Amino acid sequence: MCGIFGVAGNPAAASLTNLGLYSLQHRGQESAGIVAVGNGDAHGYRAMGLVGEQFDAERVAQLPGSTAIGHTRYSTAGSSTIENAQPALVNFKSGHIALAHNGNLTNATEIREKLEAHGSIFSSTMDSEVIVHRLARSMATQPEDQLAEALQGVEGAYSLLVLINETLLAARDPHGWRPLVMGRLGDAVVFASETCALDIVGATIEREILPGEIVAVDATGVRSLQLPPSKQLHRCVFEYVYFARPDSQVFGGSVDRARRALGRRLAQEHPAPGADFVFAVPDSSNAAALGFAEGSGLRLEHALIRNHYVGRTFIQPTQAGRDAKVRVKYNAVRDVLQGKSVVMVDDSIVRGTTTRGLVALVRAAGAREVHMRVASPPITHPCWYGIDTPERDQLIAARLQLSDIAKEFGVDTLGYISRDGMLEAVPGGPDGFCHACFSGEYPTRPPTILKKNRLGGH
Repeated sequence: MCGIFGVAGNPAAASLTNLGLYSLQHRGQESAGIVAVGNGDAHGYRAMGLVGEQFDAERVAQLPGSTAIGHTRYSTAGSSTIENAQPALVNFKSGHIALAHNGNLTNATEIREKLEAHGSIFSSTMDSEVIVHRLARSMATQPEDQLAEALQGVEGAYSLLVLINETLLAARDPHGWRPLVMGRLGDAVVFASETCALDIVGATIEREILPGEIVAVDATGVRSLQLPPSKQLHRCVFEYVYFARPDSQVFGGSVDRARRALGRRLAQEHPAPGADFVFAVPDSSNAAALGFAEGSGLRLEHALIRNHYVGRTFIQPTQAGRDAKVRVKYNAVRDVLQGKSVVMVDDSIVRGTTTRGLVALVRAAGAREVHMRVASPPITHPCWYGIDTPERDQLIAARLQLSDIAKEFGVDTLGYISRDGMLEAVPGGPDGFCHACFSGEYPTRPPTILKKNRLGGH
């Protein structure tokens, strides 16, 4: 999962992109980068770490041009190195190409091997680089046709922003896995993974990029090329559950409203009679806990306090990093929890290590009973489409029955929302969503290399 942002037609394009990336920091915290184009020249900067740590006014001023794209990176399978930071920027026979990608290409290894057999030399291990090589080889004359040619036979999830010289291209895979929206800022066209990034720069939302669509923006205006979409959409339901910001709209629906609806449905399916109050595992579960409170009639309390100077634990690239972040990320409010029977709402549980530690924290603060409620079904399968859910043997719900998970966590009761309940609660449901991580029903063939060894992908 990554965040992408682009601007075409504004002299402060790099500055706007930098600002937009702040709103997409939650989608990737390993590296950040911006490429800007103007007067035929391309300038780029990539660095490991957060946007605010790497881009100041002086750095942004070194990226002139009226068109720019940016990226915040969360690696799914690719190693977390500067070589894999994006946007990728290369020179080729007709100028330059830059690319920012959100998603995961399931047949990238197969494509890469064919390209290498014909002499291509790769400078990274990220899956996205295969598209760059294909773009450089294209014989088409229009940028959107070059990208359409490069994407032929590419499988998996992608929302892309591509610069071919001074043309900005936005593209979304035919299944519509990852969100991508278009907005306007005066005469400029703006693209972003989520609408919250349009809000921060003052852009108005125009529309989503359609599944299978390529939009081209240059000095002549805006053009659209529609490739054949998939027979069925497979939008990632986990965007509503966890990844997207609650102030965003993705897939045409409000994330905040979706999470409240998930919480209300969870309260219907797994009430907790006799509990004193509900609290969230902040911050991504706040809206779901509010929905549970609304649906159950229980009051909502702040019983866990999050240190906001610590990033999202789920998207840390290593288990050691996740464990270290959990230890400093939360603290329990003893005066609220002492002697109480409580409902603890979380949006999802992956490995279970964070949940174990949080329940122990709540118990140590004096909670009499802990009833765990989860606003998504048990995660039982790895994701192939851009979320770093691990191999099955690391997923607690794939290894243990619910009763054993409850014992492992040390909770009095445990309830997950049903798959049908989740899909019926989100906007546009229940059809048209990918739920493979919950069901094992993958819409595409398996990746070329199944084992995620963090040496391939992006």
